[in-house]
Amino acid sequence: MQIAMTFKNIDSSDSLKSQIHEKFDRLDKMLDSPAEAHIVLSVEKLRNIIEINLSCDKIKIHMKEETENNMYAAIDGLSDKVKHQIRKYKDKQRRHLAGDKQSIKTNAIELEALPKNSGSPAST
Repeated sequence: MQIAMTFKNIDSSDSLKSQIHEKFDRLDKMLDSPAEAHIVLSVEKLRNIIEINLSCDKIKIHMKEETENNMYAAIDGLSDKVKHQIRKYKDKQRRHLAGDKQSIKTNAIELEALPKNSGSPAST
């Protein structure tokens, strides 16, 4: 995963960078193709904010996480949210591709082949 980081109103530190790489490289294993992530870390008054723009082959995720006084908690929370979204997307794809799918044309031919009722209910 290609990760680009931007720091606003906060000093870049190796510990923050390693935490981000550790959390988001795990998510790269869940994706089928190479991904690019742009992460913005910022501090506004007492809030620590982290945003991500993740783009992969067919999936694009933009998320934001805010915490009070702890950037590491924001990173953990954001990685959990992104993991949930990736799982949700993959489950949706799996459900869509699973099952017995038939074309509309095949269904129309089968309906024409069924015997037609006379229109009035049969009395017994």
